[in-house]
Amino acid sequence: MFSAWKARALITQGTKFDSTMKRQIGTILLGMAGAFIALAINHRINTASESSAALATNSTPSTPVTYVSLPSVGSAPVVAVDFTEAAERSVNAVVHVTTETTVNVRDPFADFFWGYRAPSQQRQQQGAGSGVIISPDGYIVTNNHVVEGADRIKIHMNDRRQFDARIVGRDPSTDIAVLKVDGQDLSTLDYGNSDEVRVGEWVLAVGNPMNLTSTVTAGIVSAKARNINLLQYDPSRDVFPIESFIQTDAAVNPGNSGGALVTAKGQLVGIKTAIAGNTGQYTGYSFAVPVNIVKKVAGDIVEYGSVQRAYLGVSIRDMDQALAKELALDRPRGVYVNGLTDGGAAADAGLEKGDVITRVGSITVNNVPQLQEQVGKFKPGDRVPVTVLRSGNERVVELVLRGREGNVTATKARNEHMEALGAELSPASAEELGALRLKNGVKVSSVNGGKFRSGIREGFIITRIDQQPVSVPADVEKALSGKRGGVLVEGVYPNGTKAYYGLGL
Repeated sequence: MFSAWKARALITQGTKFDSTMKRQIGTILLGMAGAFIALAINHRINTASESSAALATNSTPSTPVTYVSLPSVGSAPVVAVDFTEAAERSVNAVVHVTTETTVNVRDPFADFFWGYRAPSQQRQQQGAGSGVIISPDGYIVTNNHVVEGADRIKIHMNDRRQFDARIVGRDPSTDIAVLKVDGQDLSTLDYGNSDEVRVGEWVLAVGNPMNLTSTVTAGIVSAKARNINLLQYDPSRDVFPIESFIQTDAAVNPGNSGGALVTAKGQLVGIKTAIAGNTGQYTGYSFAVPVNIVKKVAGDIVEYGSVQRAYLGVSIRDMDQALAKELALDRPRGVYVNGLTDGGAAADAGLEKGDVITRVGSITVNNVPQLQEQVGKFKPGDRVPVTVLRSGNERVVELVLRGREGNVTATKARNEHMEALGAELSPASAEELGALRLKNGVKVSSVNGGKFRSGIREGFIITRIDQQPVSVPADVEKALSGKRGGVLVEGVYPNGTKAYYGLGL
């Protein structure tokens, strides 16, 4: 019985073993079948993708891939702007200007014990800027603020030569001054045309920032006809600001003032004047006086001794949307004539209040700075065609420009700039004399150094020299001619303050 039970047990175990083996073999076979199926599907997918890629490549041309450093125009090669020639030419014509100025410094402790009668101490103040040589015989253009009040001016060339310079004339209205050194065959920069300069055009800024001599930086013209309210209106000093700056992003820092703004061709298109920022250092915005203004101002100073400034005889304002709508214009454009000066050029030519000036000559003007820039290129007596809009109709009117005193001819200030005195003199106007109840007087338009640096300020009206009345600059020269020792100068400031000065000759 036991044997029978054992036999049945063995049969049962054998049956269980066979069943287990069958299940394991079936699982292995199913796994192998799944792997083969997966490989087959993957193969078909890859084959289809390659076929599609080949088809796309054969049917559609590939997109060209290029670098973005320079644009490609057709198949022609693109050449980068080359500044080397312009830079080499500029650094030899741009000079380093250093100045020394004697300033009076008061001691607060002495003032405390002695009051304002305490003597002031004199100290030497150093200054530096840049300049541009405009003639082989040594005429140099710089900014007025670089040399204003300087007692001594020295010019440092790129080849390490040095010259003493004198001021030929200054124009605070445009912040331009002209210097002269005794030199020959000096390197110069040719004038360009600032009217033709375009926004986006490459330019170089050449100067001496932070005493780093002969520094060249590059940028583009960012804007034109910028008015940044840099120059202050001061009729007592004959300062009637003309601001129509060229804005650039070329790096400029203190010391660049008076330096050159140059095109890629090496032509002078501006004199660097100012930077905008909260730190006093370059932050991306710099400004230059357009060379067309510089050329006019410098030419007048050299030829006449002072700037021959012409006026339209109008009060003006910028156009805006509301004013354009009132005048039935399709958009704001031009410069609105807000009023006329009796006997002025505009009134004599028939302009009326409410006219809109759109062009001066062939140049379009759309704001006050642009109009001032264009008129600033002319002198009294010049005939200038001006285009105006009136009641929707355009007309061209020819104006004969006048000077501030109504003159239509240039006046040569041959004897008005007296180097010994260091001053530029002009006749006091009837309005100035009337306001101060004076019968005669000669106005000190500017002080460039010399004897007048002892205390006489710009705007002072000289009434008598050594008890002799003076009415015109020639009277001053006559009163001082042959004088030795000291002279007494009497006069009045625009605010009515009387003053007396003793000058040693």
